[in-house]
Amino acid sequence: MSEDNMEVDSHPEHDLIEGEAKSKSTKQRFEVKKWTAVAFWSWDIIVETCAICRNHLMEPCIECQPNSLNNTNDECIAAWGMCNHAFHMHCIARWLKSRNVCPLDNREWTYQKFGN
Repeated sequence: MSEDNMEVDSHPEHDLIEGEAKSKSTKQRFEVKKWTAVAFWSWDIIVETCAICRNHLMEPCIECQPNSLNNTNDECIAAWGMCNHAFHMHCIARWLKSRNVCPLDNREWTYQKFGN
């Protein structure tokens, strides 16, 4: 076949079908109307429970629980030792009156940090 005898397929129906396909492919499939983020976090500590009173560190200790309705939890803070063990400040202060060692590993107690 020579080049002048070649036919090009240019049917109007074919162009219409392609146009419909193009408009369908550019149409959005869905629209985000609302987005809510959810995150999980935890403190960077190995144990989250005070080994002395057995309460969670972010909850009041047994000394502060009866007064928790009247006071805020700002008074009951956590205290970390150089050994990375954490206790309520009230609990470890009471413990240190009898022995100056960590209740969990019997190493000499030295405060690393304390606070919320």
